[in-house]
Amino acid sequence: MDETVYVGNAGADGATNGGWLLGHFMPKGEVRHSTDVEIKWGVHPPGETRARWATGEQRTALLVLVSGRFRVELRDRTVVLGAPGDYVVWGPGVDHSWYAEQESVVLTVRWPSVPGYRVEPPVLR
Repeated sequence: MDETVYVGNAGADGATNGGWLLGHFMPKGEVRHSTDVEIKWGVHPPGETRARWATGEQRTALLVLVSGRFRVELRDRTVVLGAPGDYVVWGPGVDHSWYAEQESVVLTVRWPSVPGYRVEPPVLR
């Protein structure tokens, strides 16, 4: 495979990396390694929630609903993504959590890609 081209499937590749397809955590020298941006194909069963709130965020994030119904909790509001293509964007310093109201697929883009944000896996409630 050419090192400047990678062809894959978001569902299959994401299943082996917690959903993440691109970011600083991919092997150096691979085209999917980036310190500029992170991209995740998140597949969430109904009732799955983020294990704990993300605080002290230094990145900007964009979440786009592909399918399902997905709730994003921010300190000052709740955003429900209910139709394919619904999205929410927030900047650095915005604490957040989330909850899958239905089985959901969410595309997440965060920038920049910086180490130190890994948390325990999501939980079902």
